Amino acid sequence: MTRPAPAQTTPLPFPRHLAVLILLCMGCAFAGNHVAARVAFDDGAGVLLAILMRSGGTLLVLAAIVLWQRQSLRLAPGAWRWQLLLGLLITAQSLCLYSAVARVPVALALLVANVFPILLALLTWALGGARPTARTATLMGLILLGLVFVLDVPGRLSANSSVGPQWLLGVALAFGAASVFACALWITDHKLSQVRGSVRSLLTIFIVFSSVNLAGLTGALPGGLNLPATSTGWLALATLVVLYGTGFIVLFISVPRLDMQKNAPVMNIEPLATLLMGWIVLDQMLSAGQVVGGVIVVTGIVLLTYRKSDRPHAKLTSGAKPRSL
Repeated sequence: MTRPAPAQTTPLPFPRHLAVLILLCMGCAFAGNHVAARVAFDDGAGVLLAILMRSGGTLLVLAAIVLWQRQSLRLAPGAWRWQLLLGLLITAQSLCLYSAVARVPVALALLVANVFPILLALLTWALGGARPTARTATLMGLILLGLVFVLDVPGRLSANSSVGPQWLLGVALAFGAASVFACALWITDHKLSQVRGSVRSLLTIFIVFSSVNLAGLTGALPGGLNLPATSTGWLALATLVVLYGTGFIVLFISVPRLDMQKNAPVMNIEPLATLLMGWIVLDQMLSAGQVVGGVIVVTGIVLLTYRKSDRPHAKLTSGAKPRSL
């Protein structure tokens, strides 16, 4: 007698070309989210308002999905403090990245924030993980070299005029976003790996939404809830909510079939798409040297993650969110 086939526990992956197309579209959606945010900020909108609207819209959709799937929100007793810390870190990452976007060219902010794989590798090593290989160390050096050109360090050192405080603050905020994001990834992989991705995502965004509300009510960030001055700003806010929410939800639903171990590096299209959109929409154009540096950075990150596009990256896309939750 023929045995019945075992139940399939994981969905079949999409064809490679379809998975890559979905990831390219999602990377462009996240890039458009940041460009729309800059348009809103230039029109007077506050950073907290943008994050509040973005996280609130996504929270509603995620809550509906979790309720429809009838998933339990219970966590193991020891996991709650790590979940809370993860939510606070993602809140800080969102604040830092949007604040950087408001001060420096969007593409520059994204390129600096995208050095988080280096910081994650170093953090993992410092906390007892594997030591970076010679290949990894070489690629890290390549990324840092590219970042030198992205920041136009040679030109700024030779210039007679001093670097403006807004530029320095913007770069520092973007690097801060990369730093806290690396910590969030480490927690996701080492402390919350047993929590279902949908539950972790919902709880994380709920903490982000609650934290931003609290910051707005207490006045912790003056002007953070300022409204846009014109309809252009409101349209930009609506656009960023739609782009971010669509990108996050589609990625969240599709990730089991995207074969992230092979295809995750495709998401690095985001800073390059931001560069193009920033030029078209905001007339923000980096110099030739900065563009070359950006290509070096993205190439290094792709090579760094292509053979190491392992659990931290995959779990992020099913739980937190690549680049900026």
